[in-house]
Amino acid sequence: MKLVVGLGNPGKRYDGTRHNIGFALVDSLAKGSNVGSWQDRFDAEICEWHEGSEKILLLKPMTFMNLSGRAVRQVVDFYQMELVDILVVCDDMVLPLGKLRFRAQGTHGGHNGLRDIQQHLGTAEYSRLRIGVDVPEGERDVVDHVLGKFKPGEKPVINDATQLAGQAVALWVGQGIQKCMNQYNA
Repeated sequence: MKLVVGLGNPGKRYDGTRHNIGFALVDSLAKGSNVGSWQDRFDAEICEWHEGSEKILLLKPMTFMNLSGRAVRQVVDFYQMELVDILVVCDDMVLPLGKLRFRAQGTHGGHNGLRDIQQHLGTAEYSRLRIGVDVPEGERDVVDHVLGKFKPGEKPVINDATQLAGQAVALWVGQGIQKCMNQYNA
């Protein structure tokens, strides 16, 4: 069993924002075949995706970004999951718009959602996929940037990135993080 966690904030107000790219990816994966319906459990929305003999849990914590660790910890404990079977998907404003970056482990890099997950798991040794949402322009506030929606000219780039990230997650499910890093981090 594997777990794909998409980070974001609940509520219509945050739909389409840079900070919700993790939710957008998980929602996209949930539209595929062999995916069950969403259920409210573990302070999150969760559904099952079956790929061959593999069961993948798709998770959207409903605790807001900065408290995402609680939901992840509950799922990990309930299913007695190994950390190697977890992939967390989040935004990264240091990466250019639409750029994908896989890591097998690492620091939170200032991302509050990853920081909370790291605190609840007691380690940074879980895989993550960061999707670039670009840096704020000029003097724009970081919070306004990540909670802002994509501009019309950015939407095609981010839609392509989300589609590519979905393919990358399927590769992670079947072949692991090292293969993803080799293929997508170039």
